[in-house]
Amino acid sequence: MRKLFLAGGFILLSLSLFAQFPQGKVSYDRTVKLQFSFAGMPGGMEQQMPSSRTDKYELVFGNNQSLWKQGEQEDADEGPSFGGEGMQIRMVVAGSNDVLFCDFEKSRRVEKREMFDKTFIIEDSLSSLKWKMTGESKTILNHPCMRAEAVRISKRMTMNMDNGKMERKEVDDTARIVAWFATDIPVSAGPSEFQGQLPGLILELDVRNGDQVYKATSLSESADLSVLKAPEGKKKYTQEEFRKERDKMLEEMNKNNGGMRRVIRMN
Repeated sequence: MRKLFLAGGFILLSLSLFAQFPQGKVSYDRTVKLQFSFAGMPGGMEQQMPSSRTDKYELVFGNNQSLWKQGEQEDADEGPSFGGEGMQIRMVVAGSNDVLFCDFEKSRRVEKREMFDKTFIIEDSLSSLKWKMTGESKTILNHPCMRAEAVRISKRMTMNMDNGKMERKEVDDTARIVAWFATDIPVSAGPSEFQGQLPGLILELDVRNGDQVYKATSLSESADLSVLKAPEGKKKYTQEEFRKERDKMLEEMNKNNGGMRRVIRMN
């Protein structure tokens, strides 16, 4: 009887925890380290550039789905400008209207990306990493969290400006990912593309030893679930088709931009 009572108590506790957060909204700060190389540019240019940038994002989850988008920024202008006479570099965050919708039950993701006044709808399955639990724990926003690690092998784009010409190069990238997920919120959601990954809501995430860090700043059980719907468009692209279109557009922009005024975009 004691064993049955304990088992029954565990089931009731699990159901209670699940009922506690069947839906919600999380606000995150995303901080990205910035590294610039300006070969052939006036001296002191690199010293003018900031070492990092922080932007706000929002995650809404419920009904076994999630929606990730950029939040309202404190500084809503186009971003700081740098440079001297005859040249200006402006840093802005691209894709303020981008959204990522995920359906965990169907293991499906649909993303809306805006580039140079063109909108892309990209559909794909949810990606998955091999996570390892470290046994470490801490409290985030009054929620008990566990630490998990994974390694992501992918491609990333590097951009260099040489004598006024923007050069892009795709390189292999191996990144160590560290996540802290809430054990009392059994929702497989998290920041950016890290959806459907862990058995709890990710409240903190570190990519490549601080190169990109997400930190939850607030968490609410109140959420507008009407936003949980896949973005729609006339044409849908695969990830590979989108990459080809993106590269073509960036190459065309580089050819047509003959002046010394440059815009650096962060995606």
